[in-house]
Amino acid sequence: MRAPLSWIRDFTPITAAPADIADALNQLGLEVDAIDEPGREINGVIAAKILDIVAHPDADKIRLADIDFGSGQLRVVCGAPNIEVGMVVPFAQVGAVLPGDFRITKRKIRGVVSEGMLCSGKELGLGEDHSGILTLPGSAELGSDVREILGLDDTVFELSITPNRPDAMSIVGVARDLAAHFGMPFEIAAAATGTVRDSIDDVRVVIEAYDRCPRFVARTATVVMRESPAWLQRRLTLAGMRPISNVVDVTNYIMLERCRPLHAFDLGRLAGRGIVVRCADDGEHMTTLDGVERQLTAADLLICDAARRPQAIAGIMGGRDSEVDENTTEILIESAYFEPSGIAKSAKRLGLRSEASARFERGIDPNGAMDGADAAVALLLDVAGAVGHESAIDTYPNPVERPRITVRTARVNAILGTELDGASVRSLIEPLGISTTGDDAEFVALAPTWRPDISREIDVIEEVARRHGLNNIVRTVASAPAGTVGRLTHAQRDRRRITDALVGAGYSECLTLPLVSVADLETVGAPIDSVVRVANPLRAEESVMRTSLRAGLLGAVARNCARGNPDVALCEHGTVFFAPLQGAALPDEHIMVSGLRAGVLRLAPRHADRAVDVGDAIDAVYAIASALAIANVVIVNAVVPGMHPARGARVLVSGVDAGVAGQLDRDVLAQHGIMGSVVGFELDVNVLLAAARNDQRFQAVSVYPPSNIDLAFIVDDGVPAAKLVNTLRANGGELLESVRLFDTFRAEQLGAGKVSLAFALRFRAVDRTLTDEEVSVIWNAAAAAVESEHGASLRR
Repeated sequence: MRAPLSWIRDFTPITAAPADIADALNQLGLEVDAIDEPGREINGVIAAKILDIVAHPDADKIRLADIDFGSGQLRVVCGAPNIEVGMVVPFAQVGAVLPGDFRITKRKIRGVVSEGMLCSGKELGLGEDHSGILTLPGSAELGSDVREILGLDDTVFELSITPNRPDAMSIVGVARDLAAHFGMPFEIAAAATGTVRDSIDDVRVVIEAYDRCPRFVARTATVVMRESPAWLQRRLTLAGMRPISNVVDVTNYIMLERCRPLHAFDLGRLAGRGIVVRCADDGEHMTTLDGVERQLTAADLLICDAARRPQAIAGIMGGRDSEVDENTTEILIESAYFEPSGIAKSAKRLGLRSEASARFERGIDPNGAMDGADAAVALLLDVAGAVGHESAIDTYPNPVERPRITVRTARVNAILGTELDGASVRSLIEPLGISTTGDDAEFVALAPTWRPDISREIDVIEEVARRHGLNNIVRTVASAPAGTVGRLTHAQRDRRRITDALVGAGYSECLTLPLVSVADLETVGAPIDSVVRVANPLRAEESVMRTSLRAGLLGAVARNCARGNPDVALCEHGTVFFAPLQGAALPDEHIMVSGLRAGVLRLAPRHADRAVDVGDAIDAVYAIASALAIANVVIVNAVVPGMHPARGARVLVSGVDAGVAGQLDRDVLAQHGIMGSVVGFELDVNVLLAAARNDQRFQAVSVYPPSNIDLAFIVDDGVPAAKLVNTLRANGGELLESVRLFDTFRAEQLGAGKVSLAFALRFRAVDRTLTDEEVSVIWNAAAAAVESEHGASLRR
């Protein structure tokens, strides 16, 4: 946004130097991108009057103009077609300098000497118009500096306004902040407000979408269309807008000055002399002021005439059918408040962003609609010979009230690290239009409705910081209550224990992408009926959010195998996503932990290397359970999609289904080009953390030697090894330190459908060395329980 200093001074008498003002604006959060002094590169250009025009003796399109520049007369050569006798124009004398360091010299043009040059707006750096010589006001004193006449001696601040400060997209908003900063008075003149009526001269306003248009103010006036006066054109030009006509210029002027976008309709071209505010019909069309036909949807808000024909896309751009032109004699001024998000969505979808939409989508002041319309009518009285109707239409069924915010002075100081008293805090924010009531320790702040960004106590604290000056807030070292620095929650510690246990078991932690393909999920047996689909995926083949971590891990295993590294163990601790639950807007998320082990387990030289098997996946589950001290973990044989039909299991924790474990099916591995075995697991972390835990009691490490016993049982091939482990643990007593499956053997001599499962049992006491007799009694009892419960026979 461009803010001319002369315009700012209409509201506050700031005398500070431009550099100091720029520093203040930066401190206030209104970042200054550049300081523009448009007249800095112009020197020696004065006002002159054309006395006579004669033809060039040797050129058809060039004429000779005799001019009076106040202290003498000269003849200049000019090729502009618009010069006329009596015009007052910018005259660059010999020796003058124009933007771009262009120096004027005496030149001979087609045999005639020119004693200087008449200037266009482009040559003075006032825009791109080079079609003719710039016309100065007829009242301009001849010989006076053109910079003073055009206001080019002004300073313009180019500001970068953050999205949360729509009020600062106006001269008034910038002036208010500067007045508060420099302790100067701030005053904005209020125009006379007419009485409010339901209709004016048969003009009525009907709102059919109050949720999108909570307020609509309309005022009517008769006008005389012509050019705007020079001062108005000059200000618009300095602010970066092109003057068009007096009526359009007034609406733009009020928008820039007060952050109040307005629109002027030619009332004579509105069918039925009325306004209807409604949402568009899907597929409806209208042509906007830029001459483009727009296709609309039901999400777009329209301003229509009484016949319901579209005349403007609300808050964005008007239509051609009701555009004011040189034939307009009666206008209707719209000053409305539109719901910000609707304007932003329509502007983005249509690819049509205007100065008005940039303000509406940030949120303008709903309570300033009438003031904006009144100010426009008052200005039209001066520049358009307007006769405004004494009444106005104001449709505002649910007025927006100022937010009431409780502010604690102690909280202000705690956040900012200051030592301000309540009176100081209030004195800092009241010049911004924030009124306060209550005592100094705790008071109520009423935020103005032109500041939609102030709705909470922390927002008021931010205003205190801006006004106090961030450079005045001393640096301090952040402190925290004793004993809380670096503390993790119980859940965070437990999640770290899970990962640490897997790393200790030989797994490498990795991260895979949450975006996968449906085929990847189907391959590993993950659910696909409740996937979350991505609207704009980076890759078409990865268009859904994962419902299982195994899909990404299996891809990582496959990539390792393809690159000559088949013996890997990978784990991941992450989130899976399911379709939102009924009534919810966001996906249903679950934190899971999963691991896959592939290839050969390298055990040499203590043991022979072997292919990974289901026991390795079960060991990882028990390692997690041990790290969390979970009291009850049961492995139940089950058919798991994506796993071998006879080598899959479900993991029950405290009786709750926590996940799966087992050996991946060969067909699944073949689809990924994996030749060896892969086993794995996937568990719901929330179920693990909610499980009952064993008491965490200290137990001294035994200094006595263990007693190791190997037991092998012949059982039906369909009996899970985990069931035998659970029976051995349950009957092994307190002296049983560990149970581990170490061998699986199948042979004809065992019998059809039989398998031999060998377990290593370790017994140890903390107070003595166990005797063979003690250990024999215990393991015999445990073996008998296995034979009884599972139909097993002990191999001798």
